[in-house]
Amino acid sequence: MITRTSALERPTTKQPRTDRGRRTRQKLIDAATAEFGEKGFHDASIIGITGRAGTALGSFYTYFDSKDEIFRSLVQELSDAVKERAALALVPNQSALDAERSALAAFLEFARDHKEIYRIIDEAEFVDPQSYREHYERTAQRIEERLAEGIKSGDLRPDIGEVEAWAIMGMNVFLGLRFSVWGADADHTEVSRAANAMLATGIASRR
Repeated sequence: MITRTSALERPTTKQPRTDRGRRTRQKLIDAATAEFGEKGFHDASIIGITGRAGTALGSFYTYFDSKDEIFRSLVQELSDAVKERAALALVPNQSALDAERSALAAFLEFARDHKEIYRIIDEAEFVDPQSYREHYERTAQRIEERLAEGIKSGDLRPDIGEVEAWAIMGMNVFLGLRFSVWGADADHTEVSRAANAMLATGIASRR
């Protein structure tokens, strides 16, 4: 188990002030994604990150104080990227169930393109437990907010809420693992359709 004395410290990332600085910082984040995704937190190194990014070591310390800090920033950015991908998939006036189908399909595509997210988020449980918890709490909250809209529109039963939101999130996470990470050639449209049908009808026999 990886334990870090700085695990509960929050990011103190220095934000770049120029376009060039923003590009350099993004190169470091992209390189960190590859480094942590391939080697894991323990074996990844700042030298490895800057080597992948093609930047000087000093450039790293312009934006991040440590390996811990860039890891925390990376978890936050991956979480934000999942949020943005789901938001872009939603369209106005969708039914509540269609919204969940679209959000799942978008996540499956994202996970296929960024398989490293699973290793990075899993390691966050030990490297930075607060970021790990916040990632899932924020994701479940977004689902719960969508469900609330569905209740308001009359698409969904009025007695659903947090439990159902966490259940849907758990389903989506493991569908991504099976059909995006372990099965990258899966038909994501069909996977999201099948999952959506289960949400709509349940799995009990209609006798």
